[in-house]
Amino acid sequence: MAAEARILVTVARTSGSVPREVGAWMAVATGGVTGTVGGGHLEFDAIARSRAALAGGELAEEVRYPLGPSLGQCCGGVVWLHFERIAADEELAARLPDVALRPLALFGAGHVGLAIARIARDLPLALHWIDSRADQFPADPPARGWRQEALDPPADAVRDLATGSAVLIMSHSHAEDFDIVAACLKRQRDHCDLPFIGLIGSRTKWASFRQRLEVRGFTEGERDQVVCPIGVPGVAGKQPGVIAVAALAQILSLR
Repeated sequence: MAAEARILVTVARTSGSVPREVGAWMAVATGGVTGTVGGGHLEFDAIARSRAALAGGELAEEVRYPLGPSLGQCCGGVVWLHFERIAADEELAARLPDVALRPLALFGAGHVGLAIARIARDLPLALHWIDSRADQFPADPPARGWRQEALDPPADAVRDLATGSAVLIMSHSHAEDFDIVAACLKRQRDHCDLPFIGLIGSRTKWASFRQRLEVRGFTEGERDQVVCPIGVPGVAGKQPGVIAVAALAQILSLR
């Protein structure tokens, strides 16, 4: 069966106050839309133009949108949208703008790990997801910025993480968590290239880990590089989705 055609809509240029940045995109198919160029009447018109083209109509390569009363929006700026026909998901991945993605290493595919991964699909993150249980991963991972790795022990993955990776540790086992933390601190000692090491758990769990890490020879300064509990302060709740949002907000706030 031939792949469904779609229209790739990209923010090509902007001037003044606008809802999305240059490079923001959406892919319009007959039955659905992936991504967003800013919502409102701007996006409504872009979707309508795209679907008319998919039905056999003409397709303008670039359209200028003043975001004023005539469009029913009050941003005040101007957006130029670029329209392009594409044929398949593989072509979509190849044609997407080259957006810088922060590498995120996620250890653990339990309830919170799954919640983090679901939300991370829509964020500027390149996810490297590791668990010792292969059957925990979804069967349909995104093609772009996503890697799933079943590895036992999972701590062995630390040496191969991308430079600059933020790390979130939440395996199904405290023993695995401890070994991953120790491996991260060893890598920090050797390379100092992991800007964030976050461990899910209570302050009691971290107090126990700190003592064991001291026995392993890690200094106080090295142990202070681990953040536990994880999540931006002030976000209450222990539901997986709440923890996921708080932890990802913490990652996105990193410089």
